[in-house]
Amino acid sequence: MDRALLQGIGFMLLGTALFTFNDALGKWLVVSVAVGQLLFIRSAAAFIILAPMIHRAGWRKVFVVEQPGRHSLRLALIVVEVAAFYMAVRHLPLADVMSVYQAAPLIVTILAIPLLGERVGWRRGLAVGVGFIGVLLVLRPEGGVFTAPALIALFGAVAYALLMVTTRQLRASSNLTLIAWHTVGVGLFGLASLPWGWEALDLVTLALLGLIGVVATSAHVCMNQSLKLSPASVVMPYQYTSLLWAILLGWIFFGDIPTGGMLLGAGIIVASGLFVLHREQLVKKT
Repeated sequence: MDRALLQGIGFMLLGTALFTFNDALGKWLVVSVAVGQLLFIRSAAAFIILAPMIHRAGWRKVFVVEQPGRHSLRLALIVVEVAAFYMAVRHLPLADVMSVYQAAPLIVTILAIPLLGERVGWRRGLAVGVGFIGVLLVLRPEGGVFTAPALIALFGAVAYALLMVTTRQLRASSNLTLIAWHTVGVGLFGLASLPWGWEALDLVTLALLGLIGVVATSAHVCMNQSLKLSPASVVMPYQYTSLLWAILLGWIFFGDIPTGGMLLGAGIIVASGLFVLHREQLVKKT
């Protein structure tokens, strides 16, 4: 295999592992720290890492954009998605929430019809339907009704799917611009929410909150480097390894033992997502 391809896969595997570790750490901290406080401190730490890169690229070049309205919409979706994720993992196992978020590409396939004008054949449509059966198996609605945390997780997954669509529409923007807007926007949201959710923090907790921002930024850098070295069709399927990390970390740190239904549902979601990705690549070649 080509050396660049192997490096791209390696960076994607590392970035995915870092993101999952970041999410597990956030789940552990959000029990005692307000979501807004977590987002503010996380973003402040991430911005310290990004500032030298932004300075080299030029502050105006990074933050002055051609489509401010679309960037603002993307920013709002990021805030909703991140807040929903941390609210959901307060009450649900990490692997369950991660599994639901893995359905985002399936949701994107449906949203791409009205929002991007893309055509979806019956095979991909069927795969999406099967994938949502997997979501039901993971979340196990009680008495036919989703619990509030399950609904929050689904809401977050939809917001993440809309975020992916919006990001696709902004593909002309540099990766640094997208990450910088992401970091600043989430940080400002967290700052605005502090009067309604401030907890006194010890130095260890403060350091761990800052670590979340550093790890998330490092994960973004790894994934961006992966996509520079290798085609997206090659490296994107390796993002599904996040489920393995989520199951492992959930078991080690939270005592969450996955049920048979959760594992079956996660497998269905992954298989459906891989099939949709495969069909998309075939369609692009024709």
